[in-house]
This record gives sequence, C-alpha cells and structure tokens, in this order.
Amino acid sequence: MRNFSDRLIDEIDKYDNPSCVGLDPRIDEIPTFLAEAAMKECDVKPGESSNAAWAASARAIEMFNERLIDSTHDLVPGYKLQWAFYEPFKEHGVRAFEKTANYAKSKGKIVIGDGKRNDIADTAEAYADAHLGVVGLVTGVYVSGLNEDALTVTPYLGSDGLRPFIDVCKRFGKGIFVLTKTSNNSGVEIQDLMLAENHGGRRVFEQVALKAEILGRDLLGKRGYSSVGIVVGATGNTPEELRQQAKRIRELNPFAITLVPAYGQQGGTAKDTVPAFTGEGYGAIVNNSRGIMFAYQREPYKDKYRPEEFEKASRDAALAMKDDMRNTLKASGFRRWV
Repeated sequence: MRNFSDRLIDEIDKYDNPSCVGLDPRIDEIPTFLAEAAMKECDVKPGESSNAAWAASARAIEMFNERLIDSTHDLVPGYKLQWAFYEPFKEHGVRAFEKTANYAKSKGKIVIGDGKRNDIADTAEAYADAHLGVVGLVTGVYVSGLNEDALTVTPYLGSDGLRPFIDVCKRFGKGIFVLTKTSNNSGVEIQDLMLAENHGGRRVFEQVALKAEILGRDLLGKRGYSSVGIVVGATGNTPEELRQQAKRIRELNPFAITLVPAYGQQGGTAKDTVPAFTGEGYGAIVNNSRGIMFAYQREPYKDKYRPEEFEKASRDAALAMKDDMRNTLKASGFRRWV
C-alpha cells in the first residue's frame, strides 16, 4: 500500500491546491428543494418522525453532498467529513457518511474522517479497524470498514491510544491527524499549560507535536512527510502568537502534514495558515467547510445563484479559496508556489 502522506502530496500537486472541502451538512441549511425530493423519495410527509423520516434526512444529506462533490472534485485533492453531522441520524447517518465517502473516492479523492477518536488497547484497535482497516464478519471474512483514508485522533491517552491507529496505518497505507493546537478559545486552558521539568518543561501542545513526530518516524514517505499528521487551527490567538506557535511546532515536528481547520467562516485567513507550511511550500492541507458548502447563502454568491444552483456557488467559493491560498503562498516565497 502506498504511504498516505505521499498520496496526499501527489494529489495536492495534481490539483495545484493545498486545500480541501469540509462536508459538514446541517439539515436546516440544506436547500428546501433537496429536502422535499428526499421526503418524496422516502414517502415521507412534513411533520413525521417515523423511521422513514430519519432515512429521508440522511438521504437529503447524501444528495447535497453528491452535488457538492460533482461541482468541486476537479478542483481539490480531497474532502474532510465531520462525523458529528452524520451520527445524529443513527444508522441512516452512518450510511450517509459511508455513501458520501465512497462517492468521493469513486472520483479519486482523499477522504479524511474527522471523528477525533481515541481509547486504549482493544477499544482503540476497534476504532482503528472500523475507520481505517478491516473488520471481521461472522462469516469469517475480513472487509474494509468505513474505508477513510485518514482519521483525526486525540492524544489525551498518550502513545497507548495512538499506536493502535499507527499500526493500522502501516498495514493499510492510511493516515492520522493528531489534535495538537486547536482553534477554540478555551483550548489554552489545557494545551498551553507548562509541563514539569522532569517531563520536558514544554507546553502541552509542544509535547503532543514532539510525540507525534517520534511515533510517526516509521511512516515517513518518499516525499519526506509522515502519515502521522497533526491538527493546528488557524485562529484562537493573535497573529503573532499563531506564527510563533506554528514555528515552534515545526521545529519539534518537521515531517508532519498539518491539517489546518478554521479557514473562512471560522475567521481564519490564508495568511494565518502560512506558518503551517514548510520551507518548500508543502506540509499542510487547509480545510474550509461552511464557507464552501453554504456559499449560496452569502455574498457575493447569493445574488448570483438560486438555491437550486447552490453547487455553482460552492464551486466559485472553492476556486476563490484555491486562488487565495496559491497567491498567498506565492507571495510568502514558497518555492512550490512561485
């Protein structure tokens, strides 16, 4: 199996684009015409809460996602699917996630599952097998589970909680992104705490970055990066703090691919993401979810496209992000983008 980091960087090169689209569907923001089509297909009427109504909700998500993928797959290397927006719909939501992921993969796309999973021992192995590996059936056959290319994981349980995922990544050419420095304001309550001198005297997020580097050494690819990536948000601190923190993270972990959320609607800019990239201009993949998915609801797109044309607005927004990222990285002097 090819190394995940190599596959991701090759796709970034292929599309000349270091950004991905987040598919985080919200039922109340899906265009009405799709909701109505899903209800008709599932024979559901407004006001129902039957099992068919749950199925119709998941079907609306599938239809919405497929049109988004159709309109953007020739622009981006991949998609990030946030599990939190699928799991509320029970088994129907899991099926919608799986169908969306498989549809994206049928277009040759990288699929990142944003589930922030973690545990230890057998439980961590079960998570890893389900998301990235194979699952044993009662028939004695082992088949791919959810078949994501990569998964976000939390580091709070230490290496015992990460090694089971890393073992599966080695076997199946998959990747993980370890939460390292998040963009929420209260993240500093834990992530910026100083460790005791006998534990390195670093801040917690620095220790996580270092641990990810150590654990990821066996998964270095030919392009020079590890399949054990990290998550570093683009907001949450002042611009200068962001730059200093990103610089420090890179010093501790020069080989990780950084997944950067919070671009766009969450306040992050292309300039905010620059510190996540390495000297050559690789080493990061920047995600935009709401700003692309629901672009049809905001300027300058809502006056240009009807809700029935939402995917055209999403395509325009994805193109705008691609140009923004490329121009910003070029202006920053990265060789890859000059």
